[in-house]
Amino acid sequence: MPLIRISMRRGRPASEPAAIVNGVYRALRETFEVPEGDLFAIVHQHDADEFIYDANYFGFDRSDAMVIIQLTVSASRGITQKKALFARIHENLRRDPGLRSDDIFINLVETARENWSFGAGVAQYA
Repeated sequence: MPLIRISMRRGRPASEPAAIVNGVYRALRETFEVPEGDLFAIVHQHDADEFIYDANYFGFDRSDAMVIIQLTVSASRGITQKKALFARIHENLRRDPGLRSDDIFINLVETARENWSFGAGVAQYA
């Protein structure tokens, strides 16, 4: 039940958003055991004046190819699974579409299971 949000600068190759979504989804399936078909993703592409970041925060060397990945998930995984997820996303996105390590920013937002409605106005997990 993750919700994937990807933010990036406008003007990147047309194949890149789908490759990023695919890499994140595969990582979620492999590390968080997300079921097949549980894919909900939103890709936001921003002009330069709408995509603001510190290029060197935490000692990184970010470029305009930086991608911000925000995942909203149920609060049910431990630190070991979270670290595995971050590492797998990084590995997948380095491979395809070939992002630089310093350009992969991930934020995990946890919420209670009852905070999800997959349709019909019903809290399916409540």
